[in-house]
Amino acid sequence: MSQPHLWQQLVPRIVGSWNKMSRSPLPWTRSLVAVAWVVAATAPALAQEAKAQPVIALKAARLFDGKSDGVERNGVVLVRGPKILAAGTDLAIPPGAEVIDLGDATLSPGFLDAHTHLTGESTDDWKQHFVDEFRRELAERAIESTVHARKVLEAGFTTVRDVGSEDLLDVGLRNAIARGLVPGPRMLVAVHALGARGGHADRTGLRHDLLVRELGPAQGIAHGADGFREAVRFQVNYGADVIKFCASGGVLSLADEVDTPQLTAEEMTALVDEAHRLRKKVAAHCHGDRAARDAILAGVDSIEHGSFLGEETLRLMRARGTFLVPTLLAGEWLGGKLEKYPPEIAAKARAALAARSAMFRNAVRLGVRIGFGTDSAVSPHGINAREFALMTGLGMSPIAALRSATSCDAELLGIAAKVGTLEPGKLADIIAVPGDPTADITATERVFFVMKEGKTVKHDRRGTR
Repeated sequence: MSQPHLWQQLVPRIVGSWNKMSRSPLPWTRSLVAVAWVVAATAPALAQEAKAQPVIALKAARLFDGKSDGVERNGVVLVRGPKILAAGTDLAIPPGAEVIDLGDATLSPGFLDAHTHLTGESTDDWKQHFVDEFRRELAERAIESTVHARKVLEAGFTTVRDVGSEDLLDVGLRNAIARGLVPGPRMLVAVHALGARGGHADRTGLRHDLLVRELGPAQGIAHGADGFREAVRFQVNYGADVIKFCASGGVLSLADEVDTPQLTAEEMTALVDEAHRLRKKVAAHCHGDRAARDAILAGVDSIEHGSFLGEETLRLMRARGTFLVPTLLAGEWLGGKLEKYPPEIAAKARAALAARSAMFRNAVRLGVRIGFGTDSAVSPHGINAREFALMTGLGMSPIAALRSATSCDAELLGIAAKVGTLEPGKLADIIAVPGDPTADITATERVFFVMKEGKTVKHDRRGTR
């Protein structure tokens, strides 16, 4: 460790000791002796700590830094501990560094997915899935969620925003990953999705006497401006990092129309105001155009799905800086299996799928800020990267698609100071894909190297063949 770096760690300790000593009755000479003792006692430990963190040098034929308009040749990223020391092309590798040469590949920041549900997963058999929801114990579901988390991490997604769960499964999974108990992506969680009585976030379409209890603000179901303020406070109290609400109906719910508004403009405004007051960003599940416009005017940070958005609403999003998280993979996955779903769900899915392509093309053309999100759980966890090919197939450039899952999502999630680009001081969340993803975007589906916070969690050398 260099001396300046050592002193950066020593100075706060010295100042703290000096302040403490200066308030004591000891003569100033004795205070200086005490401070000197702190320096002498601390320096060897810090030096030993530095020796225990050797530099790791990652090399590959190419590098995408998360924010540029292309990839660079001869990429190198230097890592020490959990953070990036340097990143660029043809960097000098320090003597004694551990070198990991990834060959004909592209280094990239770890991908982010801004719309996941890691604590569940649908199956091709909708009826069986429905029954399983009633039969599986909470502990079983918690264990199952750790399997989902590992699949997503190994697919190259080192950070996710999880936008709705139940029974605090998402909070438990987030905390277990953060403590190192199980492998998985860094998680920002929403706890319960908020919504109206009888809406997409509520339990609907069942016999009235099958419900043990009606849901309330603690479970995300509210009415009126004050009710939604209370619901926001409940989620934050339970551990929410982000607030998610259902502005319009949804596809995978039995009793609501997919594009109708479900909250009033007053309710949305109060909800967003309360969340922002508590420094939480807000994501709005929204397929419908009118509901999206109300949510945008209320100050929401992102519109999720957006199937039926018209040009006027998209222009409003661009003017306001509102992100679109299109979740194209969810519609694509459902579209091939609609015969296995109830007719009311299949009809809504067909309508949303028919509208989403034109909406996305218009969003790209108009310059709307687009984040990367999959609605992973509707599709199997671990295939999140298929979203890239869907985005580019509808007119987005490969490099813009890559930025959407790196620097753009980091900005949307409010963590751009930590992740999303390969820059000194940021967390060493780094992946590698074979070849050049700007020439073949499906390379993103073959991530063979994953590092999270400086620790290698996957290195499959077969992935380059």
